[in-house]
Amino acid sequence: MHTSLSPTLSPLGESTLAGIKEQTLSPNRLIVIVGSGLAGYTLLKEIRKRDAAVPVTLVTADDGAFYSKPNLSNALAAGKTAAALASASAEKMATEQNATVLTHTRVTAIDTQRQRITTGQGEIAYGKLVLALGADPIPHGLAGSGAVDVLAVNDLADYAAFRGAIDGKKRITVLGGGLIGCEFANDLVHAGFAVDVVHLGDWPLERLLPIEAGQRLADSLAMLGVRWHFGRSGKSVEAAANGYRVVLDNGEAIEADVVLSAIGLRPRTQLAQTAGIPVGRGIQADRLLQTGTANVYAIGDCVEIEGLNLPYVQPLMAQARALAATLTGAPTPVAYPAMPVMVKTPAHPVAALPPKAGAAGGWNVECGDTGVCALHTDGSGRLQGFVLTGSETGRRNALVREIAA
Repeated sequence: MHTSLSPTLSPLGESTLAGIKEQTLSPNRLIVIVGSGLAGYTLLKEIRKRDAAVPVTLVTADDGAFYSKPNLSNALAAGKTAAALASASAEKMATEQNATVLTHTRVTAIDTQRQRITTGQGEIAYGKLVLALGADPIPHGLAGSGAVDVLAVNDLADYAAFRGAIDGKKRITVLGGGLIGCEFANDLVHAGFAVDVVHLGDWPLERLLPIEAGQRLADSLAMLGVRWHFGRSGKSVEAAANGYRVVLDNGEAIEADVVLSAIGLRPRTQLAQTAGIPVGRGIQADRLLQTGTANVYAIGDCVEIEGLNLPYVQPLMAQARALAATLTGAPTPVAYPAMPVMVKTPAHPVAALPPKAGAAGGWNVECGDTGVCALHTDGSGRLQGFVLTGSETGRRNALVREIAA
């Protein structure tokens, strides 16, 4: 292995150098994980549950602090800063998990023939490589003098920047009424901000919820003060003397102090694609999480397994457990239990387990005063999925058991 790493290039100092020496001695055994998000660190923890000694190096472009990304969209009302969301430093994670963590180290290329990754600080040979690259915000595509100032929150540094931008401000415009947009809208309005949400669909989360459930969520957030702009998209953001002017596709304008884009995420695939690793929407892998390239695996928001990209916590956890077993000598295909998506909107909570794509049947919707229960059944009445809102979310576990059975 060739490397130019030194204590001055890594905040982990001597522990990093010790790890590099171990890599040099046993590169064929070394597991290299690229990415320090929830996927990368969860995999590392699962590996250590099964094997305390196999050498593991985790490479990350940021500072490697451990935090849960889903908490970014509901931390404002709780008064949590970016520092408060980080539960452990990279050095602490390295010590606790008996691993080498290389921080501020960006991977620029993968040589799948020589089984090496190239970083800005040298090469690292691997026995098994795991890509836990995550996803990037979809570009907002807005025109205007203020478009460059539109924010997105996709990691801890983004959240810190967002917290700084809204400090002392009042009016926030959120672009996108999907899961992240709804969660941020709830969090912001609860924290005292005036919130506008611009959403192309006719109700929030329209790809996940039937209209009755989506409308109930919209109404509940509106009661808190969220102003919805359904069937609309942003066209430009112009800088103004007192903030920004968000112009919609119908010519309507919204005055804002800060604009947040939450229109969706796109799996990070460029590094894999450049290396000749097959990609589709995500990095393509089988149920062993192995890509089309030998000894290269993918996990988390960046992976597409048998055509499915599932950027949620529960699939990630199932993937990490299965892949850890595979990497430590017990090949284990990932198997997903019934996994409802939980939308963190305290104004009106939502639990959704959509039916499989192409499932025959339809929705049976019951609307009560405090919640909506929508059951998707086939022609024989067999439960295939559900959406529960408000007080009806208490039925979630029983319905999960029914589907599992």
